[in-house]
Parts: sequence; C-alpha cells; structure tokens
Amino acid sequence: MASGSRDRTPPIILSIAGTDPSGGAGIQADLKAFSALGGFGTTVITALVAQTTTGVSEVHEVPAEFVTAQLDTLLDDVRVDAVKIGMLATTEVIEAVARAVDAHRLANVVLDPVMVAKSGDRLLAADAVEALRTELLPRADLVTPNLPEAADLLGTEEAADLDAMRAQGAALLELGAGRVLMKGGHLPTREATDLLLAPGAEPEVLRAPRVDTKNTHGTGCTLSSAIAALRPRRPGWPEAVRDAKSYLTEALRHADSLHVGEGKGPVHHFHAWW
Repeated sequence: MASGSRDRTPPIILSIAGTDPSGGAGIQADLKAFSALGGFGTTVITALVAQTTTGVSEVHEVPAEFVTAQLDTLLDDVRVDAVKIGMLATTEVIEAVARAVDAHRLANVVLDPVMVAKSGDRLLAADAVEALRTELLPRADLVTPNLPEAADLLGTEEAADLDAMRAQGAALLELGAGRVLMKGGHLPTREATDLLLAPGAEPEVLRAPRVDTKNTHGTGCTLSSAIAALRPRRPGWPEAVRDAKSYLTEALRHADSLHVGEGKGPVHHFHAWW
C-alpha cells in the first residue's frame, strides 16, 4: 500500500482490557469511543467481568499465557497505531502485557490504571499494584489515573486539591511515566479539572463544566480510549487530551438520553451520530 493511501486509512487502535456486558465500560466502551472518533478498534481481552450498571458480581481472569497468545497473534499481522491498556487484574497479566509492549515496540501507549469499578468493586488484585507501578507505568507514554488510583499507585492519601494533584502527578513522572493526566473528577469543585504533566514542562490545567448526571459509568475507560484514538491524528499529546476531554464532556451531557440499567448508566459515545 502506498504511504499516501495509508495516511487516509483510519488509525488502528488496540484495547487491552476486560469486558463489560452492560456496554458502558471496558472493551465495549473502548470500541465505541474508537469508532466514534474515526479509529478502527482491535482488542485483547484480559478478563471476563460479570458486570452491570449496579456492580460487579464475578471476574474470570484470562490466563497470562492466553493474553500473550492474543497479543502475539494480532500484532504479528496487524499494524497498531496506538494502544489503550485498561483492566489487567493480575501480576502475571501485567507482566505479559509489559513484555508485549517491548517485543512489538508499541507506540502511543495510554495506560488507564483500572483498579476499582465505579460501583466500588475492586478490579485489580492488591498484590498486583506493585507490578503495575514498576512494569507498565514506565512503559506508558501517558498514564491517566483518577485521584484514588494515583493515591493507590503512590501509597499515599488521595489528593484533595490542585496542589496535591500536581505533586502526585510529578511523583508518577519520577516513577517513569512519559506523561501523566491527573483526573480531578473526584474533587468537590464546580468544574471537572484535570492536570496534564510532562517532564520539563509546566502542568497544563484542563477545565470543563461538570455535567449533572448520574450516568458516569465508564468515564475513565472512555477518556483514555478517546485519547488513544485521537493521538495518531493530532500533532501531540496535549491536543489529543484536550479533544478527548471535550468528547467526554459531550458524551456525559447526552448520557441522560440513554436509559441503560438501574444504576450508574453509560455515557453516550455516539452522541454526535444518533
């Protein structure tokens, strides 16, 4: 294929994550965000999760050997332009994904350190946090923790203001992350305020109106997958992050037009289409 022809094809984005039968988070949300933003989605499944909008009832962990088989089979054949890494569940799976990032020289890697579902159910084994911190975080071009996840990674108290967010983001950079997007959605502020940090640069403050909706299931999955989908077609990470945040804000704004489940419903990934 001529290079000019390839430039006009959709970027191919890989999601490495767990499932969500209700369609609002995990692999299902990632594929929706990729598609809505013009990317072609591919997947490697790390866990089968029995989950709805009200909670998680059971998790079936995919063996690390089969995660490796999925990755090698896919990446030996398909070009991948960006990667979103979500739920990994166990130390063994984290190590398998880290090996694949190196072996296949994956670029534009977005790590969403999924640890706890919106319902409060834990999705990452407590003993796997160290592996996530040491094996994958240094291999990520961008890490997107919310405040509880950042605190868990650093073994500290959850940030309560922008200054603490900045300090924790800087600490994650020191652990080897290429860039850090500290998501401030848990702060009791009128705006949803995030911080984008990169080595040697002043943190960029990203603000958006806080949308009044209970339908926030899958917001973290959607934001990280939107960034991955946009990065190949943006000049840099700041542009991809800004546009992804705008996309998520609109997905939240339209979430109440969906009626999925009795709990925290999903955001509207296809708000611009339906």
